[in-house]
Amino acid sequence: MIFLRYESFREYLKQYPVTATIIALNILYFIVIAINGNPNNASHAYDYGAFVTIPGVDPYGMQEPWRYLTSMFMHSGVEHLLYNMFSLLIFAPPLERLLRSSKYIVFYLLCGVGGDVFSAWVHALQNDGAHIAVGASGAIYGVFGAFLYLSLFRRAWLDESSRKTVYMILIFGVIYSFLVPRVDLWAHVGGGVTGFLLYNLFDRSMLRKKRLGR
Repeated sequence: MIFLRYESFREYLKQYPVTATIIALNILYFIVIAINGNPNNASHAYDYGAFVTIPGVDPYGMQEPWRYLTSMFMHSGVEHLLYNMFSLLIFAPPLERLLRSSKYIVFYLLCGVGGDVFSAWVHALQNDGAHIAVGASGAIYGVFGAFLYLSLFRRAWLDESSRKTVYMILIFGVIYSFLVPRVDLWAHVGGGVTGFLLYNLFDRSMLRKKRLGR
């Protein structure tokens, strides 16, 4: 089971430096935001970098594109933060080890951006008013998307328990996104699809290098 964590704190930091850094940045930024106001307040979240789209005016948030990144390190409350950081803590390390740190950080950030882009596109189609979002969920679902790719096309790389865990997480995640108010289902879907497609590209690249003997 690749998702069981046996490392000590020091070993975790040494083996998974990118994941550890991402978790630390999320926690530190949440503390900064919480000290200065209510993280769940829309205007306060906006001031600190939440992702915002306005149909007909700025449907894809391109007037302030930096919000694609800052919103990825923001959370609306302690429960939101802890749920996402626990998911990262447990599920991200095997992917960081597989991709190596440099590719993994690119993968993680692109999945977060992909989740926001897809969510913005759906909200633009629905034309349901301004949309504001925070959270690492899009990037985290990108991690799940990569493991879905591995579960389907590289089955030998994952044991049966790990594959079942991936399927269960994704099924539960979709149900949870439908049932819980204010959860951005489309950011989850967008992040997951981005992760699936990106890992496919990385996988093809790694196989090509192996064939060329690099």
